[in-house]
Amino acid sequence: MSRPNDVLGKSDAELVRLSLQNQDNFLFIVQRYETKLLRYIRRISGVSAEDAEDVLQEVFIKVYLKLNDFDPDLKFSSWIYRITHNQVISHYRRLKARPVGLALGENSQLIDSLISSLNLEADVELALLRADIYKVLNRLDEKYREVIVLKYFEDKNYREISDILKKPMGTVGTLLNKAKDKFRAEFERHKDIHVQFL
Repeated sequence: MSRPNDVLGKSDAELVRLSLQNQDNFLFIVQRYETKLLRYIRRISGVSAEDAEDVLQEVFIKVYLKLNDFDPDLKFSSWIYRITHNQVISHYRRLKARPVGLALGENSQLIDSLISSLNLEADVELALLRADIYKVLNRLDEKYREVIVLKYFEDKNYREISDILKKPMGTVGTLLNKAKDKFRAEFERHKDIHVQFL
């Protein structure tokens, strides 16, 4: 097994190669991705922390079992996010229930990026706006919510989103534009309801 300091600067592809040579090295892939993937699972599914941990464990089992099938021409992060995406869908099917909410976490820089991209009204108090974003995202269809989460909360580019969702890049662009339109409309509806109760 490699020493932890030896692998810090290694690329994902190198970690995959090391893991295929010695299964003990798979731990370094787990350590590199566990926090990111757990956050992603919570953001797109809204499951409890315990359920998210269960899904994550299933993800790493699948990644380990399929590591020989990884295509080094692809980006490893897109490949592992794709497996995670599929595992979340499998988890939905087993539960036969829609997610009840999102666990997006507080990352004001990412939220500000989404706000800026959507050209939402500048006069809305930012703290209120951040809280409302989570509520609005919860109301979007899964396909729209996931593409927004991947772009603005997971900071994935179009190529990575295309690889994760297994959709052409043009479709990803169209889906993201529709998602932003749906978000804008839902945000306006939410804002109007909020103002009525003030």
